Amino acid sequence: MINGCGGAPGGGVRRVARGVAWRAARERAGWRRIGRGVGGLWYQRGMRTITVAERRARLARRHRLSTPAGSIDEAVRAVGVLHATDPATVYLSVFARCPGVTVEAVDQALYADRTLLRLHGMRRTLFVAPLDLVPAIQRSCGVAVAAQSRKTYLKLLADAGAGDAAWLADLERATETALAARGEATAAQLSVDEPRLRTQVTIAPGKPYESTQTITAWVLFLLAVEGRVARGRPAGGTWTNTQWTWSPMEKWLPGGVPEIEEEEARAELARRWLAAFGPAPASDLKWWAGWTLTQARKALAAIGAVEVDLDGQPGFVLAEDADPVPEPEPWVALLPALDPTPMGWSARDWYLGEHSGMVFDRTGNVGATVWSDGRIVGGWAQRSDGEIVFRLLEDLGADKIAEIEQAGGRLQGWLGDLRIAARGRRHSDIERALLA
Repeated sequence: MINGCGGAPGGGVRRVARGVAWRAARERAGWRRIGRGVGGLWYQRGMRTITVAERRARLARRHRLSTPAGSIDEAVRAVGVLHATDPATVYLSVFARCPGVTVEAVDQALYADRTLLRLHGMRRTLFVAPLDLVPAIQRSCGVAVAAQSRKTYLKLLADAGAGDAAWLADLERATETALAARGEATAAQLSVDEPRLRTQVTIAPGKPYESTQTITAWVLFLLAVEGRVARGRPAGGTWTNTQWTWSPMEKWLPGGVPEIEEEEARAELARRWLAAFGPAPASDLKWWAGWTLTQARKALAAIGAVEVDLDGQPGFVLAEDADPVPEPEPWVALLPALDPTPMGWSARDWYLGEHSGMVFDRTGNVGATVWSDGRIVGGWAQRSDGEIVFRLLEDLGADKIAEIEQAGGRLQGWLGDLRIAARGRRHSDIERALLA
């Protein structure tokens, strides 16, 4: 279990000072320091080691890449949430884990059954999440994002002489009222009903990068990240469109997003993440959730995470998930850009090796990747004629290449006449090479 900076471990060493003698006593007792200051932790040598091979086995099994998921819900829960910055990622990530799925079935879950919700959460990023995880995401991530964004927007409005906090709050209420009256609306429709949404603000006046923006997107973003409205179907009628219709949150969650305490929310989100991505160091959770390292460690402590050794690096797993995991059957997969598997950790060497510069763009977003037995081994792309092409970054042998070709053929058949493009990211180097 995590031991904070308070009591001495095992009763054998007592903390009497922060000096050299106290630290040396702990080290003699078999404890090792992780981090500095109040947020620092200690873990005990001799704990169970989870090797890179076992981490890859867990990835394959937990993320439903070696054995397909039986449903859309199972595919989503296997990775906690789906990245949704690029709308195509949602559908392609499900297809990679549930090959029998159709676009219509994913649409059904999102917009008819409403068992999944698209929302801003961790790191201000857009995700699709199961409804029961929405309160934890909104409270542990959305609240902070909303507060910072509101502060930024209010300063821009004040600098432009457009309005103050009371003016913005009144505009938000009026927008909610207009949306409730329509039931569902695009941003353009709402700006007709509430003309103040068409207020324009000049950003960075006098600078070379000066621009003028309409505040419609600001207002809708604040309402969404605070859990007051929700993104519905794409406005353009195709599932790859990034323009949304909007609906009251009550369509998905009658009564609105349930309120929970912040610490409870962090604990629940940490538990879901660790179930999918554990074992992992606390620093990975910090990055993924967009929290401070202290917040991540407190959340891990709250769920009773068990400390393990990741080949010399401290990591954590859920207490009920500490048993060894058997090696899966050999497998390959073609995962889409921004898929939750490669985007689930900040320390990626154990599944990425030296390929980061080829498959991640300059801002840290992953492109479309080829996987084999728990490792990224290449990238893929769809050309303008619909052909799925790939390039490997290491020699896998003829049998593996044949498996990857078959996977590419299945994906090409599933996409049919649809063409996907990079949205919310840049192409990776390997994608650019394939599309040249």
